Amino acid sequence: MFTLDDAFARIGDAHPDLRLFGSQRSVLEAERDLAAQRPAWVAGAAVDNVFGSGAVSGVKGAELTLSLASVFERGGKLDARRAFAQSRIDALAVDRESRRLDLLAETARRYLGIVAAQRRIELAQFDIGQRKRTVAAARQRLVAGASPESGLLTAQAALARAELDRARSEQSLLAARQHLAALWGERDPGFAGVAGDPYALPKIEEATALAALLDRSPELTRFVDARRIGEARVRLAQSQASADIDWQIGVRRLQDGGDTALIGSVSMPLGARSRAEPGIRGAQAELTVLETEREAKGLLLYSTLVEAHGRYRVGALEVARLKDEVLPRMSRAENAAEYAYRAGAISYLELALLQADSVAVRKQRLDTALDAQLALIEIQRLTGESFLAPSSAPAGATP
Repeated sequence: MFTLDDAFARIGDAHPDLRLFGSQRSVLEAERDLAAQRPAWVAGAAVDNVFGSGAVSGVKGAELTLSLASVFERGGKLDARRAFAQSRIDALAVDRESRRLDLLAETARRYLGIVAAQRRIELAQFDIGQRKRTVAAARQRLVAGASPESGLLTAQAALARAELDRARSEQSLLAARQHLAALWGERDPGFAGVAGDPYALPKIEEATALAALLDRSPELTRFVDARRIGEARVRLAQSQASADIDWQIGVRRLQDGGDTALIGSVSMPLGARSRAEPGIRGAQAELTVLETEREAKGLLLYSTLVEAHGRYRVGALEVARLKDEVLPRMSRAENAAEYAYRAGAISYLELALLQADSVAVRKQRLDTALDAQLALIEIQRLTGESFLAPSSAPAGATP
């Protein structure tokens, strides 16, 4: 039997979004190595006093200068570049974890769709069973002259509708299987059914306790890394306020006497601080914007968590009450109504209404359980904790 663990394993192995992060890391590592390079050494050669006129015609008065030059970086530019590049690499791991949780949540939702289709087939089969018993009873009453033919025809029509519901659910199951397999790029699902009990709804902590876990969720953790990147960008911008020094040293051969002499030069651009000031202000403003965005994201996540928590708690309570209080009474009523119909104590309409109510209650319980499972998946995606509780459906285990 195919399980949710199997689906998780296929996502981890095959989904291109997760493989993409490996390539992105290679790109960022290359950029980090590039940023860690010091200014290049520049070797040069210059010739003066050639191809002139008079005493410097031709190359008789040529003077050759060999030089070596580079740039002396000031303000910690090298360290700032390396820190900025490394912070981008560190943030990639959080982005990957966030994407992984999103994919696992989507996998669980699609898996739950298969579980739902299987349960709806079971409900349709239950409805078909009770409708078949009603058709048999209606035929007996028709033969006995206790009811008109319309009662039998109506019962047969109800049976046909139940069979239609089963056929619809079977098609939904096929579509749900293909929808899940599409996540890892397969067109043929390769499995017929899945394991899972949508009515297994574990107890969860209060919303306040779960809210404390939001700070560790990838959706907020990424802001920590984004702040590191922003701070590194500020340091990089501040380093531009210290002008770099261009230096050069060399040897020149003087043609007149055949003598040689050392030459050297040093230059530095002026106004570096004023030119760097707009970049520094922009980088610092980005940090302020980042804090506001984090606050807004935190409020949104908390609101979503509270809403999902409420949906789950209400759904779990409704599922339990339907199971313990409504369905037992409904089952006894069904048995009593079928017996009464065979005995001629009630009409077909009364029996049909009771059977429809019975199916409706079971569908209500299933739909409520499925909605609670979706809320649980959302809670676990938001908190970033163990994705599925061991006893919850459609769980297999934590990824």
